[in-house]
Amino acid sequence: MNTTTHPPNISVLRVELAAIDSLRQAFLQENKFQFIHNKCHQYSWADTYLFLLDDVTAGYGSVWGKDHREDRDCIFEFYLLPPFRRWANMFFRELRLVAKTAYAECQTNDPLLSSLFFENARNIQTEAILFEDHITTALTVTDTTFYRQDTESKNPDELGGYVLEHHGHVIARGGLMLNYNFPYADLYMDVLEAYRGQGFGSFIVQELKKAALEAGRVPAARCNVRNQVSKYTLLKAGFRVCGYLLQGELPVST
Repeated sequence: MNTTTHPPNISVLRVELAAIDSLRQAFLQENKFQFIHNKCHQYSWADTYLFLLDDVTAGYGSVWGKDHREDRDCIFEFYLLPPFRRWANMFFRELRLVAKTAYAECQTNDPLLSSLFFENARNIQTEAILFEDHITTALTVTDTTFYRQDTESKNPDELGGYVLEHHGHVIARGGLMLNYNFPYADLYMDVLEAYRGQGFGSFIVQELKKAALEAGRVPAARCNVRNQVSKYTLLKAGFRVCGYLLQGELPVST
């Protein structure tokens, strides 16, 4: 029996998005979460790289700009087909060398990239809290109506125009962003300052969740890690924390 081993022949090649489309679909289908940076591909904010092991397709990675989109200095997406995951660290380091990246971002609900992130990144910062739908709530606010105003949206990636009307006055607005991986929709809302802390925020979030489901979408949300008011509002409306968006530096020695 021959037990001789040799280093794998790893290659990382920059390619067009179409070349890794099937791999991206495998990544999204396997993980089943709202991928925050999905729109980077849609808007051409990212460069993509194909991973080969002995000329066999193994996976892909994507980079964009940490502070400026054109910089392309931050790894934000990384996927390997299951048979190749034992070489994950080697592919990660080769991607970093080829793409000349100094930073990495990850969602903690992405098990493969987050494991590499924690092993390689330094000076880690939490950028956002990520939420997924959890329970159906039955919140009510007296003399308050939720509806969508008659407005023609010019943005195909947004389902907006939803409002809360209280005693004849519009006191909150919200909508759904659709430029994430299907079927997810990212909820947003804003309540007039004079009406905050009175339950209107959680109520409009609850109703926006219903609007998302009626549109065939899965509601999701996020907020700044220091925004405890938004966090409480989302939790009260039936969301739960499903992860965090992290950012860190990749030291030269990795």
